[in-house]
Amino acid sequence: MSTTQPATGRAAAGGAVAGPVRRHLGLALAVIATAQLMVVLDATIVNVALPDVQRALGFSGTGLEWVVNAYALTFGGLLLLGGRAGDILGRRRMFIAGIILFSLASLASLASLASLASLAGGFATTQAWLLAARAAQGVGAAVIAPTALALITTTFPEGPPRNRAMGVYSAMSIGGAAVGLMAGGLLTTYLSWRWVLFVNVPIGIAAALIAPRALTESPRRPGSFDFPGAITSTLGLAALVYGLTSAATSQNGVSHWGDTKVIVSLTAAVFLLAAFIVIEARSEHALMPLRIFRNRDRSAANLIMLFVGTAMFGMFFFLTIFVQTVWGYSALKTGIAYLPLVTAVMVMAGVSAALVPRIGARPLLLAGSAAAAGGMFWLSRISEHSTYATGLLGPMLVTAAGLGMLFMPLTLVALSRVSDRDAGLASSLPNVGQQVGGSIGLAILGTVAWTVVANTARNLAAAAAAAAKAGHPLAGTAAQVKTAIYDHALSVGFDRGFEVSAGIMLIALIIAIAAVRVKRADLAGAQATQASPAGDDVSAEMAEAG
Repeated sequence: MSTTQPATGRAAAGGAVAGPVRRHLGLALAVIATAQLMVVLDATIVNVALPDVQRALGFSGTGLEWVVNAYALTFGGLLLLGGRAGDILGRRRMFIAGIILFSLASLASLASLASLASLAGGFATTQAWLLAARAAQGVGAAVIAPTALALITTTFPEGPPRNRAMGVYSAMSIGGAAVGLMAGGLLTTYLSWRWVLFVNVPIGIAAALIAPRALTESPRRPGSFDFPGAITSTLGLAALVYGLTSAATSQNGVSHWGDTKVIVSLTAAVFLLAAFIVIEARSEHALMPLRIFRNRDRSAANLIMLFVGTAMFGMFFFLTIFVQTVWGYSALKTGIAYLPLVTAVMVMAGVSAALVPRIGARPLLLAGSAAAAGGMFWLSRISEHSTYATGLLGPMLVTAAGLGMLFMPLTLVALSRVSDRDAGLASSLPNVGQQVGGSIGLAILGTVAWTVVANTARNLAAAAAAAAKAGHPLAGTAAQVKTAIYDHALSVGFDRGFEVSAGIMLIALIIAIAAVRVKRADLAGAQATQASPAGDDVSAEMAEAG
């Protein structure tokens, strides 16, 4: 795509018109796709490095979850606000600001780790700084994601140019996951896990420098920011996740559900999220007008996507720790091990896109939910004695096939029969649900898994001590026995987490059976909306509706 088009430069506030300029569509697409790659890359590239991060910085199991959740919470919680900011302040301006923030957060995390690691007692400070940087990355991503897709609308004319741009953008979104797995493995294995944070910096700098030349500014729209809604929803979700992760049983067998910080956090979460609903019901400029949920099919689709994120984030998190800690995989081998999963998701996503016009969305939702539930239950049979071929590859492919069948139909159902003024909101909610669901799910699954790990390890250690006292010690040195106990405890605990994931996908299947009644005819408009980036403009027409 090397064509150029005339574009008119305008003052951001609708002021004086500058002379016409020539915009290189290929360069514009490269900038937008690169920004999307940066956002997608960050999710998988960090995931592969999690065990190294844990060893280097001394994270506990539940603490390590925050390396993922700090990013996902701010990303999902502020995504709608980021789209609104692009509409009101200018999409190109906010796009560049998001890239700069994302890059600075990546650089800050790397610089802080290098400078603070040598300080006495610096582990706690380094952990806090890393999590703060990850949260800042999420804020940047919440601005980049909606404005990048909306910029395709203002940059590429309708027809083949826009369709090709959307094809490249979608391929970057899916392929970026595979690139992240491989890049994370290579960087962590041959350089350092810190490089998975630094890799975004040169990419972001290049994109931010080229963007003003490649992209035109969109006209501003009148409107207001729903700061109360954004603040209460994000803080409420953070309090909920913090309370859930803090409730896990510690290694000494003490349950923390009755701890003051857990009770306060969960209570605050209830009040904050209730306040968010009240604010959205009364606000003239609500980020998430509640009318969007009046359609049963749309509500069910978004709820299913929430459950998909809940099950999927936990699966990736626990599998990464399991194969590297128990099976001894390197980060690079872990990335390679995940490639069949990513490939299966991509293939089945293409198959589902071809099948929707023929059989509709409901059969795919039923089959996908059932396959994902079955695959995750199969995955719960894995143990420290399993192998990749016999214990992991099969359930991973079944799970991936199920997930691949779900993404496209869920998006289409979420967009079915939606009014023009709510098209941007409707197209953004599945992404919000996936990120928010992932954060909540990782907290729930983590609490279940680490509680079982702690109890199993304590019981096995007591049994081993009793056997040794009775004159029947376990074979091997004390260190080998301790390692074997911990590996088995991880297997049992993570298996329980996978069982809960399967249960969550089973609930998604029940919702699809009971609530989804969308017809093929209803999806025609949704497919048109999805084909146009305007459908992913987070707040298209919302300011005018207010």
